[in-house]
Amino acid sequence: PAPRILLIGEGNFSFAAALCEAAAAARFVATCYEGEEEVSARALAARNIRRLRDGGAEVLFSVDCTKLKDYFLPSDRMFSCVYFNFPHCGRKAGVVKNRELLAQFFSSCAEVLAEKGEVHVALCNGQGGTPADRPRREWHNSWQIVAVAAGARFILSDVRPFSAESIHGYKCTGYRSQDKSFSVEGALNHIFTRSTPLLHRQPVVCHMQLGSRRVSFQVPQMLVDKINRDFLELSSEHPVRTVKEKLTAVLSQTFPIQSIDCSIPLLHQGHVSGGCHSNVFWIVLKPEQNASTEQMANGLANGVLFSHIDFCTDADNNGCMKVQEGNVISEQYFLRPSLLLYVQTLIERDTFLPGTLGILCGPVFRKCPISPRSLPVFHEVVFVGAVDKGMESGFIQLLVDTIRSGIYSLHHTVSGCKLNIALQEATGFEATEPDDFAASASQITKIQHSICVQTDALGSCEEDFCVGTVGTACAKSNGLVVVFASLNLDLLAMLVCGIADWRMLWTSDERFLSQFLGGELRLFKSFSLYPPSYVHDVSFWVPERERFDEVTFHTIARQVSCETVVSIQLIDSFQHSETARKSLCYRLTYQSCDKALSCQEAAEMQLLFRKEIQRCLRVTLR
Repeated sequence: PAPRILLIGEGNFSFAAALCEAAAAARFVATCYEGEEEVSARALAARNIRRLRDGGAEVLFSVDCTKLKDYFLPSDRMFSCVYFNFPHCGRKAGVVKNRELLAQFFSSCAEVLAEKGEVHVALCNGQGGTPADRPRREWHNSWQIVAVAAGARFILSDVRPFSAESIHGYKCTGYRSQDKSFSVEGALNHIFTRSTPLLHRQPVVCHMQLGSRRVSFQVPQMLVDKINRDFLELSSEHPVRTVKEKLTAVLSQTFPIQSIDCSIPLLHQGHVSGGCHSNVFWIVLKPEQNASTEQMANGLANGVLFSHIDFCTDADNNGCMKVQEGNVISEQYFLRPSLLLYVQTLIERDTFLPGTLGILCGPVFRKCPISPRSLPVFHEVVFVGAVDKGMESGFIQLLVDTIRSGIYSLHHTVSGCKLNIALQEATGFEATEPDDFAASASQITKIQHSICVQTDALGSCEEDFCVGTVGTACAKSNGLVVVFASLNLDLLAMLVCGIADWRMLWTSDERFLSQFLGGELRLFKSFSLYPPSYVHDVSFWVPERERFDEVTFHTIARQVSCETVVSIQLIDSFQHSETARKSLCYRLTYQSCDKALSCQEAAEMQLLFRKEIQRCLRVTLR
């Protein structure tokens, strides 16, 4: 069917007439706020109305842009595109009144726009308040169009110059509600599309086979939309998988690659010494006496089954599930924080061949502070080899050089830019199990080098960030030295494809994966430009004689905000001179990279955050 286009707030109908003649295949409905008698009295407007009607367009008068659905039957409301050029409340209305007008217009638009439709809003230079404006007004003195649109679930997907001179016969009028022209030099056309909704995460239970037992556990709330995404499956076209495949292909030209049939457990068992470790997601398991027929059909006996549930149990401040009733398994388990936990198991297998390069790959989970390079879940690939003692240095150098060449080649092919990849000496030893575990000596892995990339592709300034590590470990038997390289595939995909925000890799918006069809790597073009940010402060007294757990503080922020908190900064610390009580003040910045986030939603999240830190960390709010 022909696209249906709605034009709002036409003054003399010159824009509508020009557009109608340029796109004759579309069906146009042109509207204005004024009555027909008043508009028809103006010669230019009368001529353009005749042009429109002669071209088959529909012309409506006295149309209020804040009540659009009232003028169309339900079957006629799905417009492909809505245009509103230079909206204004009239006369000397200030920025606040015009923001209110836009807010009501966008809410009205949502009721008449097709699911994949666009809303085009042209504003004079500086009015929008985005970085595209030259010069850019101060935020409080602009119309804040992106934040206003977010309230109606719209995101800014493109900004283009409004070239009035290229529109044949167009004449802009309406200066202070009069039939007078105004300057549109530097004007911009803002193009909005619908946002996917903010996720209201439903609790998810994982059913799995653990040795001879069938067990289940509730997935930590902040991971329910990430734990079962299958980015690395054969059918996936996600750039994370493509980067892994292309890097493996580069390594296969230098090393014999061994295809390893090794199922990596999602959970790892640990023995606590000195309390729960705050950097892992602890899990409490519940035994299942019998698996249902449906669960067996879905492969419970051979793998993992995820199911949604209609209830929610609470999580304590260490991420352990507080099970309300029923038996629990006494052993403590946590979601795997690294695949390095399984290197020894792989090497000790009879099927592993020394001199070859084995590959382990999968998602890993870690609690971490909020920052642009700290990922609570990411896909790790570990390349593992075993060589005779004394040969490890040469093997490591060859492995590092090949990885560096592969990363450089991928980045250069996609972006055409140079990349500086360097090795940095590691500071010491890293246990493959968290520090609070009783790790045996044979499980200690020596991280010798960090693989660091220097680039300004993911930010406004040049910086170094680590994408992987290289090191050795002693095999339990046969005297071989294990050599490994662990890489963060998510960071590499971001680097290669120019993805500035790690959260974009996990978006449910189809406009992300549609840019990587066929598994082809290319520079990513964001479909959500200049997302608004909202700043909120929180101050509180820390409980006396207790260590404040900042990682848990950040984890609570991630959970209650659906990962929309992008920054947490400590802006003040105070200790009372008499009571010695300590007060902290943090500043949280809320911003979504792929979804509309309104001012009201951010404020509601902040209120929930305040309640949760009070409950979980026992702080006293100020």
